[in-house]
Amino acid sequence: MPAHGHIKNNKQSPGFRVRFLHLLIAVIFLGAMTACGTMKYQSDEETVRGNTPSQTGAAPQDRIKVKDPFEGFNRAVYKFNEKTDQYVLKPLAKGYRAVVPQPVSKSISNFFSNLYDPANMLYNFLQGKPKAGFSDLGRFIVNSTFGIAGLFDVASKMGLSKHDEDFGQTLAVWGVREGPYLVLPFLGPSNIRDGVSLPIDWYTYPPNHMEEHSTRDKLFVVEVVDKRAQLLEASDILEQAAGGDPYAFVREAYRQRRLSLIYDGNPPLPPPPPGLFEEDEPAPQKPPDLVPGAPQSR
Repeated sequence: MPAHGHIKNNKQSPGFRVRFLHLLIAVIFLGAMTACGTMKYQSDEETVRGNTPSQTGAAPQDRIKVKDPFEGFNRAVYKFNEKTDQYVLKPLAKGYRAVVPQPVSKSISNFFSNLYDPANMLYNFLQGKPKAGFSDLGRFIVNSTFGIAGLFDVASKMGLSKHDEDFGQTLAVWGVREGPYLVLPFLGPSNIRDGVSLPIDWYTYPPNHMEEHSTRDKLFVVEVVDKRAQLLEASDILEQAAGGDPYAFVREAYRQRRLSLIYDGNPPLPPPPPGLFEEDEPAPQKPPDLVPGAPQSR
């Protein structure tokens, strides 16, 4: 009986088949949407100066001109997200900070940060950065063992740098353009390229494969509240700096941050305006007899 039961359980579980189907659908959707976004940008090439993609995949027009054809929709979603944050997330984050001691909240943040290192390793390898990939692998092994399941960041003290990678950045390095700006419900600023990459990021995050859904959901809630608590000061600064149009401010801040992440903190400078370094022609000199006050020739 035990042997028979063991053989029977060798079949793929329904949960595995469902996850595989979700991944397959996500990849197909990713390819279709990325192609649409790329075709849209190719049709607009004549309207943007310097439209040749760089070797690292970030197209120059990503730095020159904001593509926001969905602005009406985006602004509506932005307001929805803002109200959700104002009445739900921000009060929860403030209560979390008031109740949870700072050392404990730091360990919680370390725990969730450690869970992203396997995906960071994978994306670094896919981007052709093996040194960073092995660093992420080392971080995960060290922090998962000596750091007690990631509660303590021992790896950073050992000189293993932390990286922040995702599939959207990987696509950018592969040459996929960002596409139009897009604001997603609950998730916030994005674009076509990064938005359709989210299913892959979801699939590479270990807690999403937990069979115990109640535990997974509790981890998700704690992670969201913990991340929002980390951003309390940043959101206050944003409210002061955004001015009269916070939507436009957040849009540009998101694009600059993504560009910095794609280039690992060293994005190329945008090309100078045409004619900036051209030497001005000397002004024509007037004949002496035409200069006011000059003696006239007879």
